Amino acid sequence: MEKFEINVPESELTELQWRLKQTRWTDEPLNAGWDYGTNPEYLKILVDYWRNGYDWRKQELLLNQFPQFIAEIKGIKIHFLYIKGKSKNSKPLILTHGWPDSFYRFYKVIPMLTNPGSTGDYPDVSFDLVIPSIPGFGFSEKIAVNTDETAAIWARLMTEVLGYNHFFAAGGDLGTPITKSLANQFPECVKAIHLTDVGYPTGEEDWSQMSAAEQAFGRFIQNWWYTEGAYNMIQSTKPQTLGYALNDSPVGLASWIIEKFNSWSDHRGHIENTFTKDELITNIMIYWITQTINTSIRTYAEDARTSWMGGLRSQKRVEAPTGVSVFHAEAPIPEEWANRMANVTYFKRLDTGGHFAPMEQPELWTSEIKNFFYPKE
Repeated sequence: MEKFEINVPESELTELQWRLKQTRWTDEPLNAGWDYGTNPEYLKILVDYWRNGYDWRKQELLLNQFPQFIAEIKGIKIHFLYIKGKSKNSKPLILTHGWPDSFYRFYKVIPMLTNPGSTGDYPDVSFDLVIPSIPGFGFSEKIAVNTDETAAIWARLMTEVLGYNHFFAAGGDLGTPITKSLANQFPECVKAIHLTDVGYPTGEEDWSQMSAAEQAFGRFIQNWWYTEGAYNMIQSTKPQTLGYALNDSPVGLASWIIEKFNSWSDHRGHIENTFTKDELITNIMIYWITQTINTSIRTYAEDARTSWMGGLRSQKRVEAPTGVSVFHAEAPIPEEWANRMANVTYFKRLDTGGHFAPMEQPELWTSEIKNFFYPKE
């Protein structure tokens, strides 16, 4: 593995400024808000800040504050952060992000998970953190692979590259199937996993065998797919059609991404109650400067096609001990459904936070991680 540092050429930042300035804005419904998708008024405010207030070099320093590496595994270059915990008994933990976020999802929690005593509840607890960028995302190689293949790469990263015989894993969104697949493919290595979602009903279940709560959850998810799931359908079937536009227009890319940050987070009426403009734009910038939006969305198609041909390991029940933390704005997963998906030994509902929990509620998410992986006697 080789050390890595983010250093975007100034010419790319200059070109980005030109593209932002040349934006050809579309028409918009009167008082649209977020009802038709991305709020046009807010998008223009964000883009104005992107042009006139946002400082990429400052954010680049922030991203480079933790050690980063590149390792070639199974012929694919993988970018990852590796931060050793300061406790002598630190547990190795691999964290997997989702879409449309990135490894940046975990930046706020790194000090809390690696520095014992940073939170008062567990004074001697820390982790050796490994935070990779999924293939096709961020600074990993621009190639789309399915979640089973990614999980196999993670196993080799942890065992062959970093030398851990046993380790723990956690994730959400796309990080959920990758983490589940990791546990299912490599049970001899993965000691336990933590998830913020566990997978959803597909309609193929025998509903007569499901509890009333599970059936209600199934109806909720069915309605969600009709109202919120269009992105998944196009990314699972015709991602290339979308990719040209998102890779060419920074404003189009921002619109596609921040609509999800708004819809899926627990922002209590305004997106900036949860995320700063800098945080929103930095996540977008990671996609823009690496030109990985197309490979990232194509991951959905790779999973869908693998599923059609016989299924994914991530779709099987996990037998490893599993912790599940359901944050307030996430899908309301019943405990019975969680148990159907995994060997759940820890289950808790939280009254705040959403889909991007480590970014939204870093202290609370960190507490959940510690509660599960370091249970108090």
